[in-house]
Amino acid sequence: MKLLTLNFLTCAIKTCKTSPSSFPLHPQDAELEIVESDVNMAFLRNILPRLMWEELRGITRELGLPELPETAPAAEDLGEPSQVAKDLHRLLLETSIREGKLVCGNCGHEYAVKEGIANFLLPGHLV
Repeated sequence: MKLLTLNFLTCAIKTCKTSPSSFPLHPQDAELEIVESDVNMAFLRNILPRLMWEELRGITRELGLPELPETAPAAEDLGEPSQVAKDLHRLLLETSIREGKLVCGNCGHEYAVKEGIANFLLPGHLV
């Protein structure tokens, strides 16, 4: 599960839908994996305005990854391929959670991640 995905996930429990603390889900006991790929500048420029930058910074801190700048770079500042672009590509598209869990900051529910796939199926009593 790529780290980029965490920027779009929230807790699936109905009571958490209105709580701002249910986003982002917090990775715990995460085993990270790097799968190298070519830098896709067009994708980076298009996804950058959609990123929740502060939340992404928090996730990188929780995982012990290199600190991101306080403010997101502007899409037009991503040169062909600059070091910033390479670092973002590495973080968003090459870094994956292989094993671990994602925890809701509101209710504490844990979603297991196994072999890079998060299980968001809820037990009947939580639906």
